[in-house]
Amino acid sequence: MDKLPYTVDPCKFTRFDERRTVFMRRFWDRQAGFYEQNYRRNVPEIVARDLPGYSRIDFARILAAWTVHDYFNGAFSWKRLGQADPSTVHLDNHPVTDPVLMSEQVKETARMYGADLVGICRVDSQWIYSHDRSGDPIEIPPKYKHAIVIGIAMDREAVGTSPSFLSAAATGIGYSRMAFTIACLAQFIRHLRYDVIPMGNDTALSIPLAVDAGLGQMGRNGLLITPEYGPCIRLCKVFTNLPLVTDRPSGFAVANRCKRCTRCAEACPAEAIDTAPEPSFEVVSPSNNEGILRWPVNADRCYSFWIENGAACSNCIAACAFTRNRTA
Repeated sequence: MDKLPYTVDPCKFTRFDERRTVFMRRFWDRQAGFYEQNYRRNVPEIVARDLPGYSRIDFARILAAWTVHDYFNGAFSWKRLGQADPSTVHLDNHPVTDPVLMSEQVKETARMYGADLVGICRVDSQWIYSHDRSGDPIEIPPKYKHAIVIGIAMDREAVGTSPSFLSAAATGIGYSRMAFTIACLAQFIRHLRYDVIPMGNDTALSIPLAVDAGLGQMGRNGLLITPEYGPCIRLCKVFTNLPLVTDRPSGFAVANRCKRCTRCAEACPAEAIDTAPEPSFEVVSPSNNEGILRWPVNADRCYSFWIENGAACSNCIAACAFTRNRTA
């Protein structure tokens, strides 16, 4: 596609503040029904019920799955991580005379490090958070022209057990793989003597950047839908000043399918997904940004179910026809 597959109303849209995400609002939004409530607070009671998929072993698997993401602080560092091998020869800046070839080499390298999908787009400032979760303004230096966006596929069979603890462990593994892949790719570019800003869910919105990079389009469930894996992926990205060429947006017509399909909404235990046949500019949660045409997802209801469940829910991912059939 030559035209971007989304509609933004510039009269209503403003850059999103990361503090407005449902995960941050629990710390400060006294009007939220989940204020100061960690979604794992009910785990002791849930484990005591001894239900299939909710055992003590299953919960330990969830926590362990997040290890690389949670304990490798350098994964999303804006700075070079140092010289791991003191004997490494210092080489000067790698001159890029062919951005097309360099883009192919970057994608090949990303796949070596675990990327299942990778695309490149221009950095669109409207998708950068206005403030980070600490309330500090986010300003990206203009030298960062390109975003390398990566998709990490999750275990479809494990996700299919949602909302069990096994499904939540698959989510944690996805995030740990994401941290490993993005950290390695960032260091690869730094070793070529170019600058990078690696990101997970922080700094900028992953889904619109992934759409811009041609990985897929946003579906009814508010997630990126890809031809290869449906929404059963996790996203991360790298901003860089490395000379690259951009990919075209995908012609994968997800919205047309979502207009006729409500599987994700029917599978949602929180009734958080809109069932209207057409997308709209409606806002149903303080964690929705105004000015974007899409099916709004009620993040408050979603997170409240996570508290009840003791773990993340992936029902909308498991139910999606593109998760189940890849190219349904």
